[in-house]
Amino acid sequence: MKSAVRSGVLGLMLAAAACDAPPPPAAAIPAGQQIEAAIGRGDFAAAIELIRPLAESGDAKARKQLGALYERGKGVTQDSFEAVRWYRLAANQGDAEAQNKLGTFYESGQGASQDDAEAMRWYRLAADQGYPVAQSNIGSLYAKGRGVPQDDAEAMRWYRLAADQGYSVAQSNIGSLYAKGRGVPQDDVEAARWYRLAADQGDPQAQNILGSLYYSGRGVPQDSAEALKWQHKGAEQGYSDAQLILGLLYGNGNGVPHDLVQAHMWLNLAAIAGNGKAIVLSHMFDARMTPTQIGDAKTRAREWRPKRIAPDSLGP
Repeated sequence: MKSAVRSGVLGLMLAAAACDAPPPPAAAIPAGQQIEAAIGRGDFAAAIELIRPLAESGDAKARKQLGALYERGKGVTQDSFEAVRWYRLAANQGDAEAQNKLGTFYESGQGASQDDAEAMRWYRLAADQGYPVAQSNIGSLYAKGRGVPQDDAEAMRWYRLAADQGYSVAQSNIGSLYAKGRGVPQDDVEAARWYRLAADQGDPQAQNILGSLYYSGRGVPQDSAEALKWQHKGAEQGYSDAQLILGLLYGNGNGVPHDLVQAHMWLNLAAIAGNGKAIVLSHMFDARMTPTQIGDAKTRAREWRPKRIAPDSLGP
């Protein structure tokens, strides 16, 4: 009994000592965790200091991360060419995400010569590893006939590979093919089903389209309240087409209280995002509002922040 008591007391003393112990030095924390912590707190300069030595020593993940930082201009001056250089190093080591990224640069012509065939080559390398984003990108090239003969059936096949892994962009693209009857029989119900799968994952374009389907009653029962819910979800993520529609709804009092300030705010946000229709409409609404209302709407637009659903992919 005494031995058990002494053991219990000793255990408590050791636990207390552990609580009082200083945190481990940074050197004792794995580099991956340090990088993740730096990115999580937005300290990209610190992340660069940790990532660059690993990248220069040949670490594929670090090379991919460094490419992403150059692509986005986080902790470094934005440089598409430098991003491509680091993505290529990681891609040549077989990193599927880097291979896909390299494909996007060839497709867009940013940081590399525009070359759809080369884009397809890199997408295929990533897709053959089962990477769903690359599979969806291949589907898009077939749908557009870029670098390959235009083929909606082949586009659908690649979209399905990605969608079956839960990739929301591919699910939304399948919805589009069903809505237009491209490569499959036209089917509004099936289109709405695929848009809903993407929308439930937070895809703002799918949320906007699903909202429009509920307004019109295409493929789903007509439901203005459900339509407004999905338009709000897309708009709150910063999707300008959804913001434009919300601006019109509030401006006309269609299914929502008539609110010119709210309308102007959403149109302002869509205009800031480069939506040409919103730019024109926001000026038209100016004539219907007082200077105080316009000022209030602009203040709300400045203070508004998007709700981000997708996680940042810079982390390890």
